[in-house]
Amino acid sequence: MCCIPQRLGQMDICKGVVSLATAAGAICLLYKAIRAGIKCQPPRCSASPICVARLAVEREQHGRDSGELRRLLNSLECKQDEYAKSMILHSITRCVYLLESEASACTNDDITLVGSMLDDKDNSVKIQALNTLKAFSGIRKFRLKIQEHSIKVLELISTIWDSQLHIAGLRLLNNLPLPDFAHPQLRRVMPALMEILQSDYTLAQVQAARLLSNLAQKNDLLYDILNCQVHSNFLNLFQSTQPGSLLLEVLLFAERLSEGRSSPHYRAVKWHYNEQSVHEAVFGDDSRLADRLLALVIHPEEDVQIQACKVIVSLQCPQDVGVWPSCPPSHSCFSNAE
Repeated sequence: MCCIPQRLGQMDICKGVVSLATAAGAICLLYKAIRAGIKCQPPRCSASPICVARLAVEREQHGRDSGELRRLLNSLECKQDEYAKSMILHSITRCVYLLESEASACTNDDITLVGSMLDDKDNSVKIQALNTLKAFSGIRKFRLKIQEHSIKVLELISTIWDSQLHIAGLRLLNNLPLPDFAHPQLRRVMPALMEILQSDYTLAQVQAARLLSNLAQKNDLLYDILNCQVHSNFLNLFQSTQPGSLLLEVLLFAERLSEGRSSPHYRAVKWHYNEQSVHEAVFGDDSRLADRLLALVIHPEEDVQIQACKVIVSLQCPQDVGVWPSCPPSHSCFSNAE
C-alpha cells in the first residue's frame, strides 16, 4: 500500500511530460505551417498586372516612388514578343490609373513609344496600346500629344473589324477633343462609324453613337453625317427592346442632328441627300421615327423617356426650334392624331 502514492506521483509526472511534448510538437507544426505559407506566397517581383499594381500602391501609400511605371516603359523599348508587349501595356495602363504622380512624371516620348505600338501586327497589342493612351489622356498635359495619333486610331477602327478594338479606339476618341486636322479623315471613315453603330455589339454601338453625337455639333461635318448611307432598318436602333444605354445615346444623336439641321447656318444652304441616307431615315417624309419615339415615351427607364421627349420637342418645329408660334402645323413631324 505504501507504494501506491509513489506510483501515482510518477504517473502524474509522466502525464506532464507527455503534455509538454504534445504542446511542443503542436508549436513546431504551427511554425512549419506558417513558414511554408510564407514561402508559398507569390513573389513580390511578379510581372503579373495584379502584383505590379499591389506593389506600386503599397509604395505609393508610403510616399515612395515605386519606379514600376518607369521600369515597364523601359521594358517596352526592348524587343518583346506580342504576348509580353500586351501584358506590359496592360500593366502600364493599371499603373497610370493608380499612380498619378508617377504617370504625371512621364514625358511625351513615353506617349510616342506607346503610340508606336498601334503599328504592331497583333490586334491584342493594338487594343492594349489604345487602352494605355486612354489612361494617359486623363492627364491634361498629354492630350495634345495623344491627339497626334487620332488619324491612326480612325484608320484602325475603319479598317479592322474587331469589336474590342472598336470599343478601345472609340473610347479614346471620345475622351479627346478631336482636332480640326482630323476632320478630313473623319469624313472618310463616316461609313465605317455608321456600320459600327448598326452592328450587334452594344458596347461598340454606344461608343459610336457618342462619337457621332459629338461630331454632329461640328458645322463642317453635319452634312457628311446626314448624307451617310445606312441600312433600311436603321430605325431599329430606336426600338424599345434595345438596351437603355444604347437608346439614350441614339436619342441624343437624333436630338443633335435635329438641332444642327435647324440652325440658321445649315439652313442657309439647300442640301441634297441620298435616298438611303441618315437624313431620309430620320427626317424623311416616309420616316417612322415618330412611331418609335412615341413608344419610347412610355419606356420603363425614366432617362429614356426624358430623352425621347427632348427629341420630340426638337422635331416639332424643324425650321425654328424653340419659336413655337411661327411654326405651322404642317412643319411638325407628328400629325394631330399622334
